[in-house]
Amino acid sequence: MSLETILEQYPVDLELKGGFGCQLRPLETEDESAFFEFFQQVPMEERLFIKHRIEDREVIHHWCANIDYDAKMPLLAVQENAVIGAATLHQQMGGWRRHIGRVSVLVLPQYRGRGLARRMVAEITELAQHAGLDFVEAEFIGKQEAAIKMFGLLGFGPLFTLPDYVRDMEGTTHDYTVLSMPLKIDEEYAGMG
Repeated sequence: MSLETILEQYPVDLELKGGFGCQLRPLETEDESAFFEFFQQVPMEERLFIKHRIEDREVIHHWCANIDYDAKMPLLAVQENAVIGAATLHQQMGGWRRHIGRVSVLVLPQYRGRGLARRMVAEITELAQHAGLDFVEAEFIGKQEAAIKMFGLLGFGPLFTLPDYVRDMEGTTHDYTVLSMPLKIDEEYAGMG
């Protein structure tokens, strides 16, 4: 089954803990302003751990103007036209890591604790299976125990930790941890069915 076929299932309405509802769908070009606003609501202490300069509108413009679902599949959690969460499957389209995807997820603090991040990671992992990937990885910087625990509950296990290996946006060093999960590829996903 192709990724384009899978994308036809969106948008998906989610109902989470406590009757909390939102919609899950892929990023679209028209989402630029809402996506930028989403990143501006990320607390300053968490922005230190984001690889990109999310306060730069041009960065967000570039992402929205150059959407390539094969290389980067961004899913948004949307409530009343506001982006409240984002999860992305990153893939390399060639080379020796072409069978490994990287998963990232970010949910605004006021929407945490409802199972949204967990649902988004599960959704991205399912997309990775449909894309024919063998493994998915997730990167963590510093002591992100809650996130590491959540990924662990979804089946990710420790791959490695490098002490004081990365620097945040202020130059402070932190441990770098990578978790990985093998994907069960059945015959339908492998194109043998």
